Amino acid sequence: MTIFIGNLSWETEVEDLEQLFSNYGVVKKCYLPLDRETGRKRGFAFIDLNDHNSEKKAIDDLQDVEWMGREIRVNVAEKRNGPNNKKHNNFNRNN
Repeated sequence: MTIFIGNLSWETEVEDLEQLFSNYGVVKKCYLPLDRETGRKRGFAFIDLNDHNSEKKAIDDLQDVEWMGREIRVNVAEKRNGPNNKKHNNFNRNN
């Protein structure tokens, strides 16, 4: 599962998130998206830990906790069905 972390401080760095979530298990992946046009952080991130139980505990413990001056939202990331999801992309390269 992938964990979504929202309402992050603009000062948050990948290293900050890795440090916070390493209290719950081994961080396999951490992604802090940037705005394509401005290059600024978008205020949310995604984390994968080494096992499901660690991820569940992190979500339970960190939901609505104040961290770096903001009350963060932590929950299971939901898959998006949008233009970047190839399964639902109607663009046909053969035309």
